Amino acid sequence: MAVAARGSRGGGSGGINGGLRTFFSYRIFISAIFTLLFLATFSILFSSQHHHHHHDDDSLPSSGNAYVQRTFLAVKSDPLKTRLDLIYKQANDHMTLVNAYAAYARKLKLDISKQLRMFDELAKNLTDLPLKPSYKSSLFEPGSLVDEDVLRQFEKEVKDIVKVARLMIVESKESYDNQIKIQKLKDTIFAVNELLIKAKKNGAFASLISAKSVPKSLHCLAMRLVEERVAHPDKYKEEGYKEEFEDPSLYHYAIFSDNVIAVSVVIRSVVKNAVEPWKHVFHVVTDRMNVAAMKVWFRMRPVEGGAFVGIKAVEEYRFLNSSYVPVLRQLENANMQKFYFENQAENATKDSTNMKFRNPKYLSMLNHLRFYLPEMYPKLHKILFMDDDVVVQKDLTGLWKVDLDGKVNGAVETCFGSFHRYAQYLNFSHPLIKERFNPKACAWAFGMNIFDLDAWRREKCTEQYHYWQSRNEERTLWKLGTLPPGLITFYSTTKSLDKSWHVLGLGYNPSISMDEISNAAVIHYNGNMKPWLDIAMNQYKNLWTKYVDNDMEFVQACNFGL
Repeated sequence: MAVAARGSRGGGSGGINGGLRTFFSYRIFISAIFTLLFLATFSILFSSQHHHHHHDDDSLPSSGNAYVQRTFLAVKSDPLKTRLDLIYKQANDHMTLVNAYAAYARKLKLDISKQLRMFDELAKNLTDLPLKPSYKSSLFEPGSLVDEDVLRQFEKEVKDIVKVARLMIVESKESYDNQIKIQKLKDTIFAVNELLIKAKKNGAFASLISAKSVPKSLHCLAMRLVEERVAHPDKYKEEGYKEEFEDPSLYHYAIFSDNVIAVSVVIRSVVKNAVEPWKHVFHVVTDRMNVAAMKVWFRMRPVEGGAFVGIKAVEEYRFLNSSYVPVLRQLENANMQKFYFENQAENATKDSTNMKFRNPKYLSMLNHLRFYLPEMYPKLHKILFMDDDVVVQKDLTGLWKVDLDGKVNGAVETCFGSFHRYAQYLNFSHPLIKERFNPKACAWAFGMNIFDLDAWRREKCTEQYHYWQSRNEERTLWKLGTLPPGLITFYSTTKSLDKSWHVLGLGYNPSISMDEISNAAVIHYNGNMKPWLDIAMNQYKNLWTKYVDNDMEFVQACNFGL
């Protein structure tokens, strides 16, 4: 027991001594750590101070670079140096801002403006200010103490320049913001204009496709009429010759078309507005494909008032062959066929005008028949030529009483100002055109023309037409259509008619005065928006549809949607 007790006391005393030794060892260890940290910090401070004195000359500004700020670990803090740093930083920040505005002024092409010169001067003043000898020696020399009086003067000059810079920036900011808005607006306008040009090209292309295509209802009508002829051949036997077709004392009309319902509207509108409809004779010429349908229509729906309608196919005029007619001869040319009939769909959207030039209708014989009227009707003295896209609103017999003064063609002139002059239709860079015609001569309208056939024969106008058409095989004199060769053929033989006889533009111009339309004897749907198409302009369409024979069973069956 004694041994155990002694051991226990001895063990307790030893535990206390061991704890004390551990405590003092820990304190010694901590003290050593702090001593090492202090020595390391002092060493770093000493080396930093030495490095600062060694490179003190590098801290001076030389060309506008930021003045190097003193480290927060510096042993000796100089309040004037800190103040100098802040003043210099303020000057440098404003110099950067001024340079930015000057650069934008140059971008806006304001190189000669007063603002740009002032910005450049301010930037130069801010750059040169610390380099003045008095400031450089007193404020920025290495190892020198900052002179407080000089610092105040430096601060005053910096604040004066900064004040001017701020005023200029405030004054210019609104102007530059407007310039930015204007530039953005210009960019937007340019982008929208590009989209508009593209949309116009696509619209023109779609319009041309619509104008060239045969509507389903029109195709249906032609098929129904042919079907009627095949089903009842006895009802549609050829009629005998009528002397009225060669009687020069009557009023004769020439209409060349392959559109059955359009021809019907023209004839119905003439007859309904005629004072003496039984004196009117209509010479309708179509192609071989549509002649049967045309004949069936006028047999099923005879013209009211006793007017006469004669229908022929263009192929019945045997003299119209390629040895005599330049257009037919040109159509036999391989290059011409390629130009007019090759598939150009991929290029059409890029150049809708080019597609317009390539429309084969401009070389169709039906389109050029108008130049052969004296030979087609040798016993007549006068004839009124009409397109199939016109509507007659008044009695037209007054046209036969107009004195043409020995001229061949009576037509309404279309020029106004510089528009619709010969220069717009003919290529005056070609020497043949340049030496024979006046580019400022006034153009006139085809589509409603009273022709003196005796004067035509006397002036040999068909020979003139052949001469010029033959020389235009490469399309170097004019681009398309029958109007340019008409302007050439009847250059000095056209008599101007009163404008109320013929109002044009209902197929493309939505702004024609309704008073002008109502006073017109003939209205003309020239353009792509023909009245029998879905793309027709609604404000003019009813002027045409009121002459459509809606009681005709095939018109109803073919769903014209009129």
